[in-house]
Amino acid sequence: MEIIVDADACPVIDEIIELAGKHQLEVILVRNFNHFTSKQYPAYVSVQYVDDGADSADYRIVALARPEDIVITQDYGLASLLLNKKAIILHHNGKRYTQDNIDQLLTVRHTSQQMRRAGHRTKGPKALSPADKSYFKDQLKKTILNQ
Repeated sequence: MEIIVDADACPVIDEIIELAGKHQLEVILVRNFNHFTSKQYPAYVSVQYVDDGADSADYRIVALARPEDIVITQDYGLASLLLNKKAIILHHNGKRYTQDNIDQLLTVRHTSQQMRRAGHRTKGPKALSPADKSYFKDQLKKTILNQ
């Protein structure tokens, strides 16, 4: 089992790396070249950079993911592809994507896109609080331990 992170806009990377280290898991951060960093990570963390294309990171993550890997993403479309690969997918808010909730999430995303195209303003996600990050960490730990 590895933890694969859609890392471009992920606000819980530090929490993921900390838990992975405690549980001796490898972490792969998938980033667009626009988000290049020279930050040094522990040896169990690797960074894979992809081209600047809109879905480049998604394609790489789908190619990397195996059954029982844990993938962290906020992208509902990517999550729907990964469910078919039997990966375990978590949103950075700690919510798990499942076959039971993915259709509703995709429908809400589609409706929001239509509203924005029609000129309506929709709210973006609020910043994660320390309590939100703690909740995510608890959910990730439960996910790791239930494997």
